[in-house]
Amino acid sequence: MLNLSSKEETAIFAGGCFWCMVKPFDEQPGIIKVISGYTGGHVPNPTYEEVCSHRTGHTEAVKIVFDPTIISYEQLVQIYWQQTDPTDAMGQFQDRGDNYRPVIFTNNEKQRQTALASKKSLEESGRFTTPIVTQIEDAKPFYPAEDYHQDFYKKNPARFELEEKQRQSFKQNNWPEKRS
Repeated sequence: MLNLSSKEETAIFAGGCFWCMVKPFDEQPGIIKVISGYTGGHVPNPTYEEVCSHRTGHTEAVKIVFDPTIISYEQLVQIYWQQTDPTDAMGQFQDRGDNYRPVIFTNNEKQRQTALASKKSLEESGRFTTPIVTQIEDAKPFYPAEDYHQDFYKKNPARFELEEKQRQSFKQNNWPEKRS
């Protein structure tokens, strides 16, 4: 259990393999910690193997501890959208199955309203021609993944780059950086 100071909040996002979800948040100012783990299921303290069996109901996710005086929840949601394919309900990129489904898990009504407004804005933007299927659900118990999954991009940079290729291609095609 994390003991949060008055300047710390948490956000929980699922968007495919948690290995690829850590780095984009970890590099932002105001991020205190990004934890890979499992949430949304019905089995307490699941292991990676159990989650991969598709029998626990969990999805791989990241729990982000952040300082809201430096980075807002709304900014985190915007970063989240740019890491996922919000039109794919059954996985993300090469990772297939319900344990890789895209979900924004909200901790309170303010987060829920922020996530819903952001999703509506994305739907209305016309950026995607197919429906936005990312779910917005109440946060469930979050279980940190095994140590070897934490900070994977730092521990295994070559493997991380391999895993990240399809996600990067999608991002370049759908979220191109604005040029001035």
